[in-house]
Amino acid sequence: MIIVSDTSPINNLAAINYLHLLHQLYGTVLIPEAVYRELTDPNFPVAGATEVQTFDWIQTRAVSDRTLVEALSNELDIGEAEAIALAVEIQSDRVLIDERRGRLVATKLNLRYIGILGVLVEAKSQGLIAEVKPLLKALINDAGFWISEPLCNSILQLVNETDVP
Repeated sequence: MIIVSDTSPINNLAAINYLHLLHQLYGTVLIPEAVYRELTDPNFPVAGATEVQTFDWIQTRAVSDRTLVEALSNELDIGEAEAIALAVEIQSDRVLIDERRGRLVATKLNLRYIGILGVLVEAKSQGLIAEVKPLLKALINDAGFWISEPLCNSILQLVNETDVP
């Protein structure tokens, strides 16, 4: 499976020490150069910076279609624009993206996407994690990930964790 990731999923999973789920679920994860730069900017250190520089299963790729990147940059940040452009260019199976605008653009370009919540659901269904709820709490409390209460409840219902304390 070919997966291209935006910055947010890598940053947030690294912040709660569960970045390895991407490797377990998808093998190699490709990121465009802009995502690499966002994660490794020395003036703005973030979770995931060391991992994208050292994990061999996270590979950085250049985007050839700069015209598409420029067009997408009108509505998206550069990381999202390059992630979507790279996904189109290499015909990836999925693009890993959390932002709503990015998902809308991905859909218009006939790309399948998954976000960090989908990754957690998939990880539980494959037996890689026992529960989603503690990781959701860690994302919210430790990583500063925003999720609406109705969506949080829907995810927990989907994975049969509505009565977990």
